[in-house]
Amino acid sequence: MIISDKNYFRIGEVSTMLGVEPYVVRYWETEFKSIRPARTRSDQRLYRRKDVEQLLTIKKLLYEEMFTIAGARKKLADINRGEGNLSDEESRLIDIKMRLKEIRSIIE
Repeated sequence: MIISDKNYFRIGEVSTMLGVEPYVVRYWETEFKSIRPARTRSDQRLYRRKDVEQLLTIKKLLYEEMFTIAGARKKLADINRGEGNLSDEESRLIDIKMRLKEIRSIIE
């Protein structure tokens, strides 16, 4: 998936990129401590590029690889430590899938 050049993304933008509802993003934020968005004075969440990349990995682990929340949390910790990295092929497939979803949403 191509993430725009912006430094920060609002929750609506992130949920659209991921193809999930905003409440899912908020739930993942509570379950995965590596996701810590900044807050504005009006208490809106602002996700950094790193947060969006982590959320994409979380979505892949939960929806495609069928991990439980606990299993995905452990796998994500391994990935963040440098163990069990996604292969280049897996990363490319994730990119292609997200682009196809974007194209489908434009067509519909």
